[in-house]
Amino acid sequence: MRNAGKVLKEALWTANAEDRLVIGVYESAKIMNEDPDSVAFCVLATDEEFECDIALQIHFTLIQAFCFDNDISIVRVNDMQRLSNIVGEKSVELEDAHCVLITQNPAEGSWQDPALDKLHLFCEESRSLNEWVPEITLPER
Repeated sequence: MRNAGKVLKEALWTANAEDRLVIGVYESAKIMNEDPDSVAFCVLATDEEFECDIALQIHFTLIQAFCFDNDISIVRVNDMQRLSNIVGEKSVELEDAHCVLITQNPAEGSWQDPALDKLHLFCEESRSLNEWVPEITLPER
C-alpha cells in the first residue's frame, strides 16, 4: 500500500476523536489482558534513541506475540514524535507513545472504519510476504 502512513494517521485521528485510543506500553498490556477482544489494531513506535532499550524490546516482543496469538494486526512506526503529535494530548510524555492501541466495541461495530479495513488488508498482505510486523512511515503533516 503506497499511502499506508496516511491511512494509519486517518485511523488514529478517527479513533482519537471517538476516544478509542490506549496509549502506553503498560496501559496497552492492561487492556490486552483484561479485554483482548476490544483491541482492533496495535502500533509500536520507536526511534534511534530507544533502539537499544532492552526492556522496551522485550515488551515489544511480548506485545507482538500477544497480537499474533489473538489475530490483532500490528505495525511499527519509526518516529515517536510524529506518532505523539497525531495522538495529541493523550500522550502527555513522548515515552508514553511506544505502544498505541486502537480499540473497538464489537457490539457497536467500530470495525467498520474504512481506514482500519485498509490497514488490516495491508497487514495481511505483508504477512503473506513474511513481513510479520510491517514498518510504516507516518507523513510529516
